[in-house]
Amino acid sequence: MSEPKVLVIEDEPTLARLLSYNLTLEGYATTVVDHGGLGLQTALNQTFDLIVLDIMLPGMNGFEVLSKLRQSGNRTPVIILTARNAEEEIVQGLKHGADDYITKPFGVAELLARVGAVLRRTSNDAMDLPTYAQDNDEKVIKAGELRIYPEKYEVTLGEELISLRPKEFEVLLYLVQRPGMVVTRDDLMNAVWGFDYIGGQRTVDVHVSSLRKKLELNQQSVKIDSIRGVGYKLVIQKK
Repeated sequence: MSEPKVLVIEDEPTLARLLSYNLTLEGYATTVVDHGGLGLQTALNQTFDLIVLDIMLPGMNGFEVLSKLRQSGNRTPVIILTARNAEEEIVQGLKHGADDYITKPFGVAELLARVGAVLRRTSNDAMDLPTYAQDNDEKVIKAGELRIYPEKYEVTLGEELISLRPKEFEVLLYLVQRPGMVVTRDDLMNAVWGFDYIGGQRTVDVHVSSLRKKLELNQQSVKIDSIRGVGYKLVIQKK
């Protein structure tokens, strides 16, 4: 089995050397780039199993690199490096499609644990992206074994009809259109309940919890992951 390939995009020399040394020692084939634009081109022109991406970079910051990477259709898992207590950076990175984050300064053990966890999770998930089609003259969104019929608020999973309340359906529809991406509670609240809704985020959590129980009952092909302190991510595994 070949070594997992990791691209490190980091311009601070000491940190770049630390990352490269420890990843290589752990058995990863590591490439280091110290410029945002060059990092993006490297990620697009070569195949990697994981990207470790700093936010503050010359030429093009990490958010821009991540956004352009995802817009190109590249789904390589990305771990972003952020400043400690930079909650806004974390949320923005996850919304742009990052898979995890590490706050600086960090220990080698944490780095290697998160790299290993993301690689295991993404290799197991192997997500099916949704497709949009007509089924017997009805619009249908297909993602893995999931079938969503927007015009009649109906959902099937495999051969089973899933009974959802209207708001649960709208939450699922919003999530399935952003597979593998972290959606914040505020995003869900604004999209499903509207900007004028005066209820709290607890409403979102209750509906997601109910939706999760209905989807995950006796099956593992569709699940909703909780990203602590941020929001939720819909994961749809290939058959």
